Amino acid sequence: MNAAIQPELLVEHIDSVRVLSLNRPDRYNALSRSLCESLVQALGEAAIDPAVRCVVLTGLGRAFCAGGDVEVQAADGQASPRLPESDAEGLRSRMESVRLLHLMPKPTIAMLNGVAAGAGMSLALACDLRVASEHARMTTAFAKVGLSGDYGGSYFLSKLVGTALAKELYFTSPILDIERLVALNLVNRRVSSDSLREETMALAVELAKGPTLAYRYMKKNLNLAAFGTLEDVMEAEVAGTVRTLRSRDHKEGAEAFLQKRQPKFLGN
Repeated sequence: MNAAIQPELLVEHIDSVRVLSLNRPDRYNALSRSLCESLVQALGEAAIDPAVRCVVLTGLGRAFCAGGDVEVQAADGQASPRLPESDAEGLRSRMESVRLLHLMPKPTIAMLNGVAAGAGMSLALACDLRVASEHARMTTAFAKVGLSGDYGGSYFLSKLVGTALAKELYFTSPILDIERLVALNLVNRRVSSDSLREETMALAVELAKGPTLAYRYMKKNLNLAAFGTLEDVMEAEVAGTVRTLRSRDHKEGAEAFLQKRQPKFLGN
């Protein structure tokens, strides 16, 4: 296992899994500008690194991510009541992390150890899968601080729970405990806090050993299915199937099936 510590982000590479841990536990992993920039950089590198076959995002300490750093936002607001275009461009660049989590051609998993609020909730929802401990909590939070929301949360939440409920959750900002998160299908797996990392990493390693090329097209198809037409999805399925039929992983999978053994996928 190799580890490199950045100022506000811990990056680990374990068994073809890239683990990114937000490292501001004293601030409940609130998103400073430097942390956002480090996260975008790390996700961009993971997206194109062939040695990375699954990405796990989590937070150190008691929180997953408390969202934006409200103290910094308040100070910025006092200094500049209007958002300059340069700041808007900066926000767009920092929000690239969401696009990378959602669209990178590899499975992404949010390991939820505690609260995910505001943009932190958006980051969790942008991941393909969410594994949560009993201490996990989510809240949109934006209304509490007079913001409309960012980091794609309105998009992902609407897709997962429907527009009407998403509006309620944005307007009223309730804190959703693990029971409600499970009931709303906002988490894929509920595990104990003691086994959260172990079980999340077991899932991540399982995915990392899987047919990475096929996962790439599966993810593209399923994302498209959320907002595209049936014709769009079927065309994407045709393209993906034609490509994966020619892959080494498909040949290995077919041979392993016939030989009644576990396949050894190489990701190509």
